[in-house]
Amino acid sequence: MEKKPRKLSAWFLSRPRTSGFIFFLFLLSLIGLIVSQRYQLFQENKEREISNILDGVEQNIEQTLKNHYTVALTLALTVDNNGVPQNFDEVAKQLIASNPDLQAVQLVPNGVVKYIYPLKGNEAVLNLNLYKSPPRTILEAEKAIKSRKMYYQGPVKLTQGGVGVIGRLPLFINNKFWGFSAVVIKLEKLFEAAGIDNKKYEDYQFQFSKVNDITHKEEFFLPSTQDFTGQQAKAINFPDGDWKLYVVNVNPYSSWLQLISAVLFGIGLTGLSSYLLTRLLKKQALLQGTVSHQASQLIDTESKFKNIFDHAAIGIARISSLTGQILEVNQHLCNFLGYTEEELMSKKIKSVIYPDDLAEDRDLFKQILSGNIRQYNNEKRYLTKEGKVIWGNVIITPLWNVGEEPTNHIVIVEDVTKRKREEQILIASQQRIESLINTVDGIVWEGNPEDSTYTFTSKKVQDILGYTPKQFMNIPRFWFDHLHPEDKERVETYISKSTKEEKQRDFEYRMIAKDKSIVWIRDIVTIIKEVGQPVKLRGIMIDITNQKHAEATLNKSYQLVTEQNKRLLNFSYIVSHNLRSHSSNIQGISALIESAKTEDDRNEMIQLLKTVANNLNETLFNLNNVINIQTSIDIIVEPLNLYDYIIKTLTTQNAQILSRQATILNKVDPHIEITYNRSYLESILLNLISNALRYSHPDRKPVISITCFEENGQLVLRMSDNGIGIDLKKYGDKMFGIYQTFNGNADARGFGLFISKNQVEAMGGKIEVESDLNKGTTFKIYFK
Repeated sequence: MEKKPRKLSAWFLSRPRTSGFIFFLFLLSLIGLIVSQRYQLFQENKEREISNILDGVEQNIEQTLKNHYTVALTLALTVDNNGVPQNFDEVAKQLIASNPDLQAVQLVPNGVVKYIYPLKGNEAVLNLNLYKSPPRTILEAEKAIKSRKMYYQGPVKLTQGGVGVIGRLPLFINNKFWGFSAVVIKLEKLFEAAGIDNKKYEDYQFQFSKVNDITHKEEFFLPSTQDFTGQQAKAINFPDGDWKLYVVNVNPYSSWLQLISAVLFGIGLTGLSSYLLTRLLKKQALLQGTVSHQASQLIDTESKFKNIFDHAAIGIARISSLTGQILEVNQHLCNFLGYTEEELMSKKIKSVIYPDDLAEDRDLFKQILSGNIRQYNNEKRYLTKEGKVIWGNVIITPLWNVGEEPTNHIVIVEDVTKRKREEQILIASQQRIESLINTVDGIVWEGNPEDSTYTFTSKKVQDILGYTPKQFMNIPRFWFDHLHPEDKERVETYISKSTKEEKQRDFEYRMIAKDKSIVWIRDIVTIIKEVGQPVKLRGIMIDITNQKHAEATLNKSYQLVTEQNKRLLNFSYIVSHNLRSHSSNIQGISALIESAKTEDDRNEMIQLLKTVANNLNETLFNLNNVINIQTSIDIIVEPLNLYDYIIKTLTTQNAQILSRQATILNKVDPHIEITYNRSYLESILLNLISNALRYSHPDRKPVISITCFEENGQLVLRMSDNGIGIDLKKYGDKMFGIYQTFNGNADARGFGLFISKNQVEAMGGKIEVESDLNKGTTFKIYFK
């Protein structure tokens, strides 16, 4: 085992030039690997910088679009249920004042700009008809209507001058398109708010584009490169306006320029090392070979450390843990603080920390010195050479082992000043939005579609329902638990269905307020999607209690008047039609009695007069029944078992069933109960079953099928037979009239269906008939 390494060492020592050349190739390969990795690292850094730039701009644009959506939504709320804007100028003035990047706001009923603020400078747009505009304007307006979401047209040349984008939010009243709530933004204001500025970065350029729906070509709106072939670029899409934002690396050779010094140094170091190795191998073979090997490893390690330390994209410093003196720094930290390397190494670390953050830093470092923690990560402020306050994300790690005396520690600082400023801007923007939301006359909320929990609720909830926003957000199922008990099942079914179908919601329900009063709510909910998946729900709850009370009072009055008119008309028809015929008959017979020549003729006329009198008496009796039904206001109703009453009616008709050998198929669920008048139910069932038996077909035995089912939330009783049927084309409009007969039966009076229809309608239901001549008849009774 020992002979092989000796032979190999002897071989290398005996061939110093060959050994040197091999060592040269080895180092050259290693340098090539390091350079390629370094180049890859540079490229990854560029990708990361592009992504960070895009992320920042994307957040800014999304925040701006959210602000504009809130403006359009607030403007839309000025439109009442009749489609008339209320306080448009006052609301618009406040919105423009809160959003200085807006050029104007508009209301566009039926596609015509009728309301605009400010009017000054925008006079050319007033009364502009979108549907008489260029095809691209019409197409993008229809996009907003079709999607029922806010859509941004442009960049486009504005009628009032300049280039901008127009965001249109389609408004629907009673599910009918009303028009748009629109915002107009100058393009330069949009770019300024988003941070899109090609002078901002030395190595990167922005490009903003959109595909023309008419020509299907991509149009670009910034005076920078439009050909990204062979360039490092990345893009993001904004579906609200079908925009595309690019960030392009316009300095692709910067990475190579940074690597040239490292390559030259590596090649020089490789050649020198090989030469020295060859020389040392010649002078002192065994000892110098060992030393050369260790030296090459040390040089390689130091080179790597030096490269990492000097060229790291974050600031690094080595600090004396006992004195706080800065011992070593890299160039990035010098650039970060604005000092030269010599200036920083003459300072203590605490001299560059913001004074208000020193106490916290001192407490954390004491824990490292005591051994309680081995590392800490914190965000704190620093002072640059010019006295400017900047933010850094700091990681401090000790360089001594556990149990040893403190020596030095490493400080790694990442510049997060820009992020901190953006966070502060975002917080201020959120505060403005929250203030605006709390002025909306409705409860604005946001929630999670998966578990229906609230993540935000405006303070208006306290004015309308008396509860606090924290109760809505922190207590599970708080909203559902305070729904009116009669609405819970309906609302839960509706929400489940609309969630599966990913449809927008617009529904009404009642809630129990904190003072136990009942509040009617109209909830308009929008589903917010990302990558095609719902990620949040956003809506507004509007108090419509007064509106509901007014509607209920109006409907009740209307139904009462309608019903009274209907009954009065029906009764007047009956009186005029039937009593007049009897009166005419009596007059005619009286005249015949007076002119009768013989006693037999007189007696015959008197018998005929008695018959007419009996018919008149029967008519008056029937009219009395009709009056009793139509004038009964407080009809006594009670829970009745439908199956039991059908059995009771069949028992009454048992003789007819047996004589006609009829088959009765009673498929009604024995547990179904209806709230009905007992006498009316018995009369209706008796009339329908007796008619089915009476008008059976002479060539076949009667089959009567009775079923009960639910249709559109309403209980329906269906009774079908295979009898002679009725010609509905001929008699359909007379079907339920009084004294209407259709089949020539001698015992037919034409009163049963009339009475049944009046009884069904008196209970708030309806009766329908389907029939085919010689095939059979089906009656359907809809219970209220």
